[in-house]
Amino acid sequence: METPFVFGKIATEKNFTDREQETAVLVQSFTSLINTIIISPRRWGKSSLVNKAAKQAMQHDDRLRICHIDLFNVRNEEHFYSLLAQKVIAATSSKWEEAIENAKTFFSHLIPKISIGSDPANEVSIDFDWNEVKRSPDEILDLAEKIARTKNLKIVVCVDEFQNIAEFTDPDYFQKKLRSHWQQHQHVAYCLYGSKRHMMLEVFTDSSKPFYKFGNLMFLNKIETSCLMAFFSSRFADTGKNITAEASRLIADLTDNHPYYAQQLAQLSWLRTKDVCTVDIVREAHTALVQQLSLLFVTITETLTTQQLNYLKALLAGEKNISSADVMHRYQISSTTSIARSRVALVKNDVLDNQAGVYSFQDPIYAYWLKTQYFE
Repeated sequence: METPFVFGKIATEKNFTDREQETAVLVQSFTSLINTIIISPRRWGKSSLVNKAAKQAMQHDDRLRICHIDLFNVRNEEHFYSLLAQKVIAATSSKWEEAIENAKTFFSHLIPKISIGSDPANEVSIDFDWNEVKRSPDEILDLAEKIARTKNLKIVVCVDEFQNIAEFTDPDYFQKKLRSHWQQHQHVAYCLYGSKRHMMLEVFTDSSKPFYKFGNLMFLNKIETSCLMAFFSSRFADTGKNITAEASRLIADLTDNHPYYAQQLAQLSWLRTKDVCTVDIVREAHTALVQQLSLLFVTITETLTTQQLNYLKALLAGEKNISSADVMHRYQISSTTSIARSRVALVKNDVLDNQAGVYSFQDPIYAYWLKTQYFE
């Protein structure tokens, strides 16, 4: 029997829960061609949300095309341009012959190098001579707008892991170049998101950065406990099993309503359930999950300094005023400067999240492991 919970990949249909308001807003942004930036900690379901909204938006508007680009392994401009051209042409072509024709038609200065894989429907790749692109990148940056105008289409370009452009040579100059083109487009909108929340915030909320006020900012919140409980109950029932209300609530509590971990713990609990999932089964599954991830947590912890660990220990203990002399003495924190440095480093390394000056763990399972195993 197929497990009813999904994590680590796009959640679709019944596997997607809640986010109704965010989905509606995003669908409206797509159909109205409004630029949107989605910001949240990693593994909060941004990609699943964009995927769902994209499908709904295209159902509402048959002129709309959605182009999905993932910059996860993209570390330079050359790769970016090739990927952008390839994905835009693929999203606006119904078959590989049309993709090839479009690649020839919509470039006047650049000569695309086209190759076809064993499955032409999915494997038409486009590349360019990098020296030519450096001299004239405009054709690629304006490609979506040109195709949209010519074919009377509306296009939304969705770019995942957008913060990776910070790894490019001279990233500020590259961002200026992107914005100078993209802000002129009338038939194309952009949805930009990524897993590095602090980097995304820097790119889009710093008034000195090129992408400042580029579009509407969407901050994702945690999924409500009541929604998660209803979701767990429904998915268990779909497979002929049941889960008690107490067990459902415990899954939400133990994962701090984290979408990825909620699905993972629910799956581990489901696998251990014959008829009815109880609190005892959830606790057993949670213990197994913590144990399963312990080696990863050890590796993460080994990269932290003593001062960072001391700060985390105080944070986990619920200390409200960590910079007070008493708390610093108790947890062997050397100075308020050390606290500030630790916070910056921990946010940068995605251990902590900073929301309006309130610091919390991005990974609730790691926080539990630190508190109950490492510091104990």
